[in-house]
Amino acid sequence: MKSLLMAPDLFAADGGIARMLRLYLKALCELAAEGDSVRFISLNDRTVGTEELRRYSGKALVEWQTCGRSKATFVRSALRMGSASDRIVCGHVAQLPVAWAAAKLRPALSYYLVAHGIEVWRPFSFLERRALAGAKLVLCVSDYTRSQVLERIRIPSQRVVLLPNALDPHMAPAEAAPRSEGPPVILTLSRISLADSYKGIDHLIAAMPAVRTEIPEARLRIVGRGDGLPAMRKLADSLGLDGAVEFAGHRSDAELRRDFEQCSLFALPSQKEGFGLVYLEAMAHGRPCLGARSGGTPEVISADTGVLVNYGDVPAIASAIVGSLRRDWRPELLLERAREFSYLRFKERFASLLLA
Repeated sequence: MKSLLMAPDLFAADGGIARMLRLYLKALCELAAEGDSVRFISLNDRTVGTEELRRYSGKALVEWQTCGRSKATFVRSALRMGSASDRIVCGHVAQLPVAWAAAKLRPALSYYLVAHGIEVWRPFSFLERRALAGAKLVLCVSDYTRSQVLERIRIPSQRVVLLPNALDPHMAPAEAAPRSEGPPVILTLSRISLADSYKGIDHLIAAMPAVRTEIPEARLRIVGRGDGLPAMRKLADSLGLDGAVEFAGHRSDAELRRDFEQCSLFALPSQKEGFGLVYLEAMAHGRPCLGARSGGTPEVISADTGVLVNYGDVPAIASAIVGSLRRDWRPELLLERAREFSYLRFKERFASLLLA
């Protein structure tokens, strides 16, 4: 079996889609039998480091192409690589028409779509609809995303299946980190862009004055970068939160692990999370989570692992933060929840779907 993974990003981005598609690449390589091969093509990556390849691939990987954001290069190379493939796993619906075209050129080729979240919570274009109609399976990261796909296109429901995201084994410690000493830290991690205002970072900042009224030493640590940072800094300044809100910028995986270990609560009250991979990363470090009662988030955060609030309800966010910081959470339950979404379980489920 010759497999091709098509992705918008694999290593050039830090978001959940790129992180998850790395695991698809890893699984395809590990599931390959003797004589099988794996290829991948990424639209936005410019280069791929040797260490990254070792971590997320294997001996079955025979070819890869990075396109440096050139759509023309992506289409030409994807069609060429598709002609040498038996199946394509497409990592984004915007690229699915290319997989459909490859199947037209090679009728024996089958293709799959990974449906993450907001990119499929909308009406589809004509080409996307044609391509979706020919997909062997649509792999949805949550039941919410599955319902959104079925609501927007006529496709047999048995071809739209649930395959939850998984925790990257490289981000999964063997045991929960002990609670750090010092002032309680609320950690959030997200792209801080104007286009991603639904993430609710501004709501966390707006909640901090009320939080500090109850817990004066509490601090908010914001990890991420983007064009929305100036507005976030301005909001924090306008609320007199100097010293209480830290903008940490981009962090490496090793630095992120330390951030999780040093925080008391992870919070991302986002309106449009298809799944919320970062919640699992927090739970794997023994940290409870705060999320919005929206999208796929309620499928990840349980009563034993965090709290849910209505999106945009700043007083409720403040109250939930205070309650969470004062609650005695059970680390073993947090770890147990994270392990329900292990990479091994994901790979086994993925393998069964490829054989369906």
